[in-house]
Amino acid sequence: MIRLTLAALLGASALGVAVPAAAQTIAVTGGTVALGDGSAPISGGTVVIRDGRVVAAGQGVAVPAGAQVIDATGKWVTPGIVAGFSRLGLADVDAVAAANDQRSDGPFSAALDVAPSINPNAAPVAINRAEGVTRAIVAPSTGKSIFAGQGALIDTGADGQPITRGRLFQFVELGEDGAETAGGSRSAAHALLRNALREAGQVAGGRAPARDTSGQTADDPGEGPVVANPNESRSYDARRNQDVLLTRFDAVALVPVVQGRQTLLIHAERAADLRQVIALKREFPRIRMAIVGANEGWTIAPELAASGIPVIASALTSLPGTFESVASTMSNIGRMRAAGVKVSIGTINDDEQRMAFRARWYAGNLVGLSRLPGAAGLSWGQALAAITSGPAEAMGLGGEVGSLAPGRRGDMVIWSGDPLDNLSTAEAVFIDGVQQPLETRQTKLRDRYRTLERGALPEAYRR
Repeated sequence: MIRLTLAALLGASALGVAVPAAAQTIAVTGGTVALGDGSAPISGGTVVIRDGRVVAAGQGVAVPAGAQVIDATGKWVTPGIVAGFSRLGLADVDAVAAANDQRSDGPFSAALDVAPSINPNAAPVAINRAEGVTRAIVAPSTGKSIFAGQGALIDTGADGQPITRGRLFQFVELGEDGAETAGGSRSAAHALLRNALREAGQVAGGRAPARDTSGQTADDPGEGPVVANPNESRSYDARRNQDVLLTRFDAVALVPVVQGRQTLLIHAERAADLRQVIALKREFPRIRMAIVGANEGWTIAPELAASGIPVIASALTSLPGTFESVASTMSNIGRMRAAGVKVSIGTINDDEQRMAFRARWYAGNLVGLSRLPGAAGLSWGQALAAITSGPAEAMGLGGEVGSLAPGRRGDMVIWSGDPLDNLSTAEAVFIDGVQQPLETRQTKLRDRYRTLERGALPEAYRR
């Protein structure tokens, strides 16, 4: 049994060394353990990870022989944060086109796959990793269509292999942005959406599945781009109606959506738009949907709860920045959850390409909000779940990431204190059981200039 203090681990991390170099058996003992499933924290708990997966977490957990033991006494231990909505890895500098892959104005929309564009070495990825974000739901932005393309779940690890699940969902813009893209009205956006789903249904009906170059069927929600076989394309093209609006590529990409094997993630804020999404679910019952945004969700919370559609909501919007968010309130998430909505936290239109880690701050604020008379927030356990297991479950991946339940991926963070306290910091981050470096460009600049002698400064700095 190898015992390590957290200080020893931190020293290795500061040197940019990932400890351990590969997934092995790790036991973190003595800390306050939060499972991420909505339950209260557990004092003096133990977490055991073997071969990159959680074996056990809680009190009374036996430490396996030969495990590397990390003493976390006085610290907090949680699952890694899952960014409920982000664009991590798609942009380094927003204003520089060459460093920004968030959107496309080309001929394709639904067929676009965000995975090839994700840069694991982008500065925001390292920053979010250092803030305890271990996985992120990454969506493209819309260009000429209400369909932005297919998003992915990534990890923020330093191994250069970010894709956990490619082609996880199809992202659609409704509301104000969707209306503008569709031609100037919400009616146009909803008509385009329904038409596209019907076109995809025509493509799916009775055809042999096209295959991509990896041998996967084009309908499989796997990784890699969809590449249709030209001969098969001609055969199902003949069965399509003549008044089609989608390219062949886009229609094929929507087939997994209409067949209920790929989530349709819809951005909507206004209550009226949310009701249209609920109506869409009734019209296409096989489609697996999730909503992101939902600033006015609390006003129709019982209807959302009855629909069963999970919501990844903006947490602390309180002033109406748009006409579709006039009824926004900080109590939005608390009220929706109280009504039975499956709700978690995302950061759409909130520096999500850089600062997805803000979700942790928002979760802590919702705990504080629960203590204010007349306000509706979350309990501590509910708030942590809203940034860990909640987003994972909304995207159908609750059995894989987001909690410290047995069998989940070994994503774990050791914090200096309560992780929902803004003053706490991530002191050690593990992804798939491998400790990650916490060095960022910012820490390098800090270390470079913190102890620089005055004489070493350029002449301009001496005056």
